Amino acid sequence: MKPTDISVLSRRQFLVAGGLAALAFGIRPVRAAAQRYFSVSQRNGRWWFITPEGKPFFSIGLNHIDPSPLRFTSNGDLWERKYGNSMERWLKKSVAPDLRAWGFNSIGWTQEVVTRGPTNHRHSRGFTFEEYQWLGVPYCHQLPFADFHQWETETRHPSFASPEFAEWCDYVAREHCARMKDDPKLIGYFYIDCPTWIHTTQFSTWKGPLFDPEKLKAQSGRKELFDLATQYYRVTHDAIRRYDKNHLILGDRYEANRPIADEVMEAAKPFVDVFCFQHFSKPEAVAQNLARWHEKTVKPVLLADYAVTVKASDGSQRHSGAGYAEMLRRLRELPGCIGAHLCGAYLRNECRKRGLRDAAEHPDEEALRGIIEANRETNGWMNKQ
Repeated sequence: MKPTDISVLSRRQFLVAGGLAALAFGIRPVRAAAQRYFSVSQRNGRWWFITPEGKPFFSIGLNHIDPSPLRFTSNGDLWERKYGNSMERWLKKSVAPDLRAWGFNSIGWTQEVVTRGPTNHRHSRGFTFEEYQWLGVPYCHQLPFADFHQWETETRHPSFASPEFAEWCDYVAREHCARMKDDPKLIGYFYIDCPTWIHTTQFSTWKGPLFDPEKLKAQSGRKELFDLATQYYRVTHDAIRRYDKNHLILGDRYEANRPIADEVMEAAKPFVDVFCFQHFSKPEAVAQNLARWHEKTVKPVLLADYAVTVKASDGSQRHSGAGYAEMLRRLRELPGCIGAHLCGAYLRNECRKRGLRDAAEHPDEEALRGIIEANRETNGWMNKQ
């Protein structure tokens, strides 16, 4: 089989097997006056995203979609020759067909890590409104309200009570939400990627956590954190709702393998529709953790970033198709879980060193076989609901 054959072959096999009509959702043109949007609801004892057409939707998303690896000098003129320096052509010609062929029905988090170190840890930019339209599938979008991400090493903590924080949030909502408010393909808005409310990482110890966890030993400290988090979630929520009253608020993507304060989660509850987590662990542990948070919050949960990987002989990481399938199987058994987004990437770069295609667009055929079959099975299960 030639390196490019798996896309065409898989697309045919996938769309024929099981009649997965749901994958066609979201490819329709945006209506000028769309009246319905994604929501969340319980049906027959299980939580779901609900599509604008009123159908149950389990989000099978891919994260980290960045074309810059195509412009490595080792690829010569590939980007210019094949795509004419056009994001629109790349998204329509390669990315969208691959997503459908591989069985992904949504986009989770488009930014990709491009540098990673003690003084500089950066991600590519997020997609624009136009780029989501060219891609033509349901998507989640990140709003850059603040930068206390777990991986962030350079920026001081914000003051949520300051007028400039409220002004910034209003600007972010004007810039992003005011343009996306009528798009039925938009699932909802993410905020922070693994916020450091009460923990630090190796490279962020210089600024400490947003809130001193030692204070949580006293009732006064617990109330202080609850009030602080309430201010943050209220300001961000209200900024969105001034410009977009239609779409879900997905909020922060909490790091499940780090401490998460109950006070933060309680503060978020009135202001978010879904609780979202990043969790890199064995499928059994991930499922148990999501079940626990669903029980505590009584809200649907989303596995917003995860991967089961194996190390290749060249030092890069590869997705485990079997591990991916086991994760989806366990999440289908959780009545509170409404989706899983794979920590990609679409293209492998030299920083993450993991992708479904390499920088020259050759597919990881072994991983994709397992992923395609697991997605086919999950879409079939979803369509029977």
